[in-house]
Amino acid sequence: MKTCLVVDDSKVIRKVARHILETLDFTVTEACDGREAMTACMASIPDVILLDWNMPVMSGMDFLRALREADVPRRPKVVFCTTENGMAYIRAAIEAGADEYVMKPFDRDTLESKLQIVGMA
Repeated sequence: MKTCLVVDDSKVIRKVARHILETLDFTVTEACDGREAMTACMASIPDVILLDWNMPVMSGMDFLRALREADVPRRPKVVFCTTENGMAYIRAAIEAGADEYVMKPFDRDTLESKLQIVGMA
């Protein structure tokens, strides 16, 4: 079964994402900020990470940079999930190592299509 780490400071977003991902046959773990996500990744690398941009403690961009520099056995797919929709944000996310980008609010079809694009659905 594929694994997904949902990283978002919103408990509601994590719950919605978990529900959608579980219907797509993912095993889901959660983190409420980038530091918690980094700890989770050091313990076990997920297949894909659904990553929020704006979070306290460690932002999505800071987490992504740290993950790309970390000594991990394999590189998970990263889908940024955010309300930031400007082209500059999208470009910055892709340049930092994100594989895809989904806008909040998202639904099952949208998330599934993004996961298909990165080869995870």
